[in-house]
Amino acid sequence: MAQYTTEAIILGVKNWGDADKMLQFFSRDRGKIKAAAFGCRRPKSALAGAMQMFNVVELSLTEGSRVDTVRQATIRQRFSYLETDLLAMAYASFVAELLLELEPEGAVNRPLYDWLPLVLATFGKRNPRLTALAAGYQLMEFAGVGSKYEGCIRCGREIEGDAFLSTADGGVLCSNCAPSGSAVQPFPAAQQTFCLTLTSLDWVHPVPFRVKREELLAAEEILLSSLRQLLGKELKSLAFIRQLGG
Repeated sequence: MAQYTTEAIILGVKNWGDADKMLQFFSRDRGKIKAAAFGCRRPKSALAGAMQMFNVVELSLTEGSRVDTVRQATIRQRFSYLETDLLAMAYASFVAELLLELEPEGAVNRPLYDWLPLVLATFGKRNPRLTALAAGYQLMEFAGVGSKYEGCIRCGREIEGDAFLSTADGGVLCSNCAPSGSAVQPFPAAQQTFCLTLTSLDWVHPVPFRVKREELLAAEEILLSSLRQLLGKELKSLAFIRQLGG
């Protein structure tokens, strides 16, 4: 069986058997990888410290027919606050789960790979709820399924002032194109500005901004409604967030 090396970020961990783990990685060179780390839950295992959620690791693996096998792992970057701050961990888990859902199998996406550690680092500096929300909007953009906010999706007219939003159609509608009695919702200008701020947030040099609670809640509902329509289910990490009161 062929062996290979790659740098990867651990986005899914599940205990398996008495001492093993099944892991999901997002790698620089191969995209998503499923692999088993045998014996890594034993205290003396050379893999024990590295096979933790959100670690950036240099991996040596052996290809398998169903899943690959981790042979060696060296930690390149850790996000220690994601091990101790449960709320930050929960919101980071949302980002990890969403990326795994949206990213196709076998796809190499280096811009997305380089983006992810910047987001994970931000969880230790800024509000985790806002961080996860911005990351969710941007993941939709990476996947090519983000809603369009800058022009009417039907007539192309530039939006000025208040408008309407249809998550089913994937974007904003001007007053002329929004059918009466349909499943569209008001989309105030301030809400448009906030959604655009989320999609364009620079993780290296983030610009401070303020948001009203109602705008935050509306932006969350827009994202979650879009995801329910796209995925046909609710992400498991959302239940964890609700348990923590997030």
